[in-house]
Amino acid sequence: MARTRVHNFFVSLDGYSAGETITLDKPIGEAGRLFQSFDGRFIHGVHAVDAPITFDRALTSTWGQGIGAEIMGRGKFGPQTGPWTDDGWRGWWGDEPPFRTPVVVLTHHAREPISFANGTSFHFLDASPADALEHARGLADGQDVRIGGGPSTVRQFLQADLVDFMHLVTVPIVLGRGVSIWDVLAEVQDRFTVESTTSPSGLTHQFWNRNR
Repeated sequence: MARTRVHNFFVSLDGYSAGETITLDKPIGEAGRLFQSFDGRFIHGVHAVDAPITFDRALTSTWGQGIGAEIMGRGKFGPQTGPWTDDGWRGWWGDEPPFRTPVVVLTHHAREPISFANGTSFHFLDASPADALEHARGLADGQDVRIGGGPSTVRQFLQADLVDFMHLVTVPIVLGRGVSIWDVLAEVQDRFTVESTTSPSGLTHQFWNRNR
């Protein structure tokens, strides 16, 4: 059965995963320190990079395994708000977005899909979490759907009880403020079996598997 998954989701000690304001220069606002230890080269597998296979890198590599589509919030696609303008924006990632699958972008403003040569395509949808997940499953060809973020989007899918698995990475820093995935989610942990382990780098990896 296809699952709905969250991967490589970085969280500060005080629960924040993004800053309060997104700009072109700061895609996750003031929370950039969260990703100082993130090595995105490994998201497509340890076989794809000529570098040592460390604990953190091995876990990072599960990001794309068995994924047929992603769902993301509009803020992960770009800093713009309101109706779309004809500014040529095609996402933060240039001509080779890392997804290589269909991606559903949640937005209140419709626009035509955008496609790339490497298999990535962005589909813009105004929908509830349940309806967005149904749409993404139709694009995923029987594979799993990844909820890619940001924190508000992950929170909405947790609140709707639509997440089957989460890989959370706690970074030993305190941000003081930002956007949290935990707001209005009291006792959400009761729906999951949670395992955790700390890597030699100091990152704590948590694996949340939904109870069935």
